[in-house]
Amino acid sequence: MSEIFFLTIIGIGIVLCFFRMLKGPTAADRAVALDTVTTVTVAFLVILGYVFKRYVYLDVSLVYAALMFVGSVVIARFLEKGI
Repeated sequence: MSEIFFLTIIGIGIVLCFFRMLKGPTAADRAVALDTVTTVTVAFLVILGYVFKRYVYLDVSLVYAALMFVGSVVIARFLEKGI
């Protein structure tokens, strides 16, 4: 029962961060919101893997986190001095 509570809270967090990503006043705010969305999504995938006993979600979340780390570095470099 507590898993549903955690999934609901994480889902609300994803929606709020996504809203901030769309409405952010600056590009840096949007980049931080995107990074937060990916972090919260990774947590969501890990809890889904635990709830459904499907451990492939853990692999997917690990690959997703690694790819989004590289994406966040690219966005930060672009915002800092351009590509």
